[in-house]
Amino acid sequence: MTDYIEIQDLSVTFDAKGRKVKAVEGVSLCVDKHKSYGLVGESGSGKSTILRAICGLAPITGGTIKIGGEALPSPRGKSFSARVQMVFQDPYASLHPRHTIDRTLSEPLMIHGIGDTDSRVMKALDDVGLPKSFRFRYPHQLSGGQRQRVAIARALMLQPEILLLDEPTSALDASVQAEVLNLLTRLREERGLTFLMVSHDLAVIDHICDDILVMQHGRAVEELSREDLASARISTVYARSLFDASADRLLG
Repeated sequence: MTDYIEIQDLSVTFDAKGRKVKAVEGVSLCVDKHKSYGLVGESGSGKSTILRAICGLAPITGGTIKIGGEALPSPRGKSFSARVQMVFQDPYASLHPRHTIDRTLSEPLMIHGIGDTDSRVMKALDDVGLPKSFRFRYPHQLSGGQRQRVAIARALMLQPEILLLDEPTSALDASVQAEVLNLLTRLREERGLTFLMVSHDLAVIDHICDDILVMQHGRAVEELSREDLASARISTVYARSLFDASADRLLG
């Protein structure tokens, strides 16, 4: 199977008050089509910066990013957003507080000139397990899990091929986390999506991802498969520490 998302020797450097900060340094990874790939590490490891670099929201200072064998355009543009969408960590912050759910879901369709809005919005709510009565509610009228379902529905409105998931369950209670992860797994299988997911929690990544890249201080530390985790085949001290911290939930 050919690599679908291909990142080679990626570096991202920020200018912070006159000094250069290397957020990502020389990271390479490949994700096969229809697969789910996880980036795991503590805060500041550079994992979310990689997602932002893919979206054109972080300054790439070295290396390349390709999707389907083609380098990404700069600026990204409508063709990119029709193909790649991102789901953010905080569903309340990522939804406009004064927009109804209907407007939130309709907006991508209007921007891209796609019709049949009513039926598409209704289907989107159904796809993420929300009642149609939620259509004219506002974000503050929904629970955290319901808001994240709306954020996922919005990301899927343009029928993208790739979802970038930036800590999509970290702001949710443990019981709701599992529901959202199961929803994402079902949607990936039904729609043939490709996922690139970020988390600080190895157990969350293990729940949904086929392969995992452990990151620390902006660098790749170790790449693991789900089978490696299941049999605890881990070679680096840092990856082992993440595994030990999540062992109960991984083995459960």
